[in-house]
Amino acid sequence: MKVFDRLDSIPALSPEEVQLLDSVKSLARNQIAPRAEHYDRTGEFPWENVRAINALGLNAMFVPEAYGGAGLGYAAYLACVREISKACAATGIIWATNFHAMKPLIDFGSEEQKRRLLPCVAEGALAALAITEPDAGSDATHMTTRFIPAGDHVIVKGGKTFITNGDVADLILVFGKWAEIADDRKAISAIVIEKGTPGLMVLRTEDKMGHRASSTAALAFEDCAVPRANLIGGPGAGLPLLLASLNKSRPSVAAHALGIARAAFEDAVAYINERRQSGRRIIEFQGIQFLLADLATDFAMCEMWLWHVARLVDSGVSDFGPEASMLKMRASDLAMRIATEAVQLHGGYGYCKEYRVERLMRDAKITQIWEGTNQIHRQIIGRSFIVKK
Repeated sequence: MKVFDRLDSIPALSPEEVQLLDSVKSLARNQIAPRAEHYDRTGEFPWENVRAINALGLNAMFVPEAYGGAGLGYAAYLACVREISKACAATGIIWATNFHAMKPLIDFGSEEQKRRLLPCVAEGALAALAITEPDAGSDATHMTTRFIPAGDHVIVKGGKTFITNGDVADLILVFGKWAEIADDRKAISAIVIEKGTPGLMVLRTEDKMGHRASSTAALAFEDCAVPRANLIGGPGAGLPLLLASLNKSRPSVAAHALGIARAAFEDAVAYINERRQSGRRIIEFQGIQFLLADLATDFAMCEMWLWHVARLVDSGVSDFGPEASMLKMRASDLAMRIATEAVQLHGGYGYCKEYRVERLMRDAKITQIWEGTNQIHRQIIGRSFIVKK
């Protein structure tokens, strides 16, 4: 697949980043991928994969050098997300969530907060991002979790749902509303809650269609007393922080989706090159070739946009919300489409768990839902063309 090989070489990575990515590819191929079916079937949290990822020091790649990290580029990070997710989507989102949750601390935290919390992230701590509530999903401004000031502490009351890594995280970045600010949008604030804090409770973990090895938890905060020193940016600083965080996590979700799509496409092509019907290989039928042409072309265009957005971030551009939404929406829609077609191309075998495409189709679906549903992203993109008068 020369087209895809050339796509893989597009990101302008440093020699250090290329070496790290090669190590990630080897890890994904030789250790993570062979264990993926077991973890999907059992629903066990993939601690072996997490330990292997930490042995490479992967968390360090997005933590600045001043705090024990390596401070590598965003394009290199996205490439790593894609490779891990191609091998095991559950493991990919577990690791990517560390970035989603801790990037706001890196970008907006105080010097004291970063020196205190980031070294453990660089060493491999798991993190979680707690935004969603039962009645506040894509519209986060309707969250009801409350932050009540109490001297040197903040009392957190409320709950969150669908929190990736929520039950295993060492650090949880929680968004809520500052009790002393009446305006719903201006009240949004963010605080880091550390594992073991009294009042932090795991209510349950979800039994999901896909990403079964990635734990997804419902959390409760019962008069959870958190040091005020863990408040990011101060009371009411949360909304700009939240939007900036999502802009950088959405391309990460796109890379995750494209990893799933790439795995499904490669499995389908390998199968139809071998499987025969009516005395011919399936790939020799014109209708199948037309289908592959459309899928491969759309995939190539989507990957080009992935690297375009990565260049924007690495060059310091901060206002790229519509571009991030375009990428997340198109990549996740394409992942579901390619995975579905891969099952179809496998025929009845595609519906059986013996073949990976069955799992990939289940894994692909959530990418259209989390980090803002694709309906929300279409609104974001469409609104960007409104001319202000």
